[in-house]
Amino acid sequence: MTPELRAGLKAGTSLILPTLLGGVSFGVLAQPVMGSVAPVVMSVFVFSGAAQFAALTVLATGGGALAAIAAGMLLNARWLPMGIAIGPFLKGGPVRRSLESVAIVDASFAMASRGDGTYDRDRLLGSTAPQFAAWSTGTLIGVLGGSVLGDPEALGLDAMFPAFFACLLFAELRDRVKATTAATGALIAFGLMPVTPAGIPVVAAACAALFGLRYRAVTA
Repeated sequence: MTPELRAGLKAGTSLILPTLLGGVSFGVLAQPVMGSVAPVVMSVFVFSGAAQFAALTVLATGGGALAAIAAGMLLNARWLPMGIAIGPFLKGGPVRRSLESVAIVDASFAMASRGDGTYDRDRLLGSTAPQFAAWSTGTLIGVLGGSVLGDPEALGLDAMFPAFFACLLFAELRDRVKATTAATGALIAFGLMPVTPAGIPVVAAACAALFGLRYRAVTA
């Protein structure tokens, strides 16, 4: 095990609790809509809280499977600029790099950054592993224990995701380029929220990362 992989595992372990609680919240809400098996399968193979909650919202409001899939894919389109940034640092050919890119989640992407426009593959993989286990386990707990746990909002679990991402953002604000990129993304999202369907502001805001990447390339 490389030092970078060990560091990634350590960093990812610190996120087990919020990720587990997020998975529990998803499991509790999804079980009445999707049954007991589908939410767990979805967490294992999709492993994207934002996309899963978006798809669940569509299904819960009477939408069809295709609309739910489209909503999830729309939110997951934010991985495109992240994949462009981190792709050159993954190993192997197209197939292996595609498989390794599954480890790209918001927190791990931030943890893998070296701060100079480059990324550490081992830290990415290491930090994702504990989060994957926590999210899948949390979903299973939520599905099996939903009737005991009750309403996730009453427990405050609905606040986990905003608080989680706020913590990630706070750690990045010490860098001027990252802070400018974050502010640009926020302005794009807030500007589009009143006039576009749900999901579009998130995808459009992710494009701000390309501005920061371009700035790094020019100044390197």
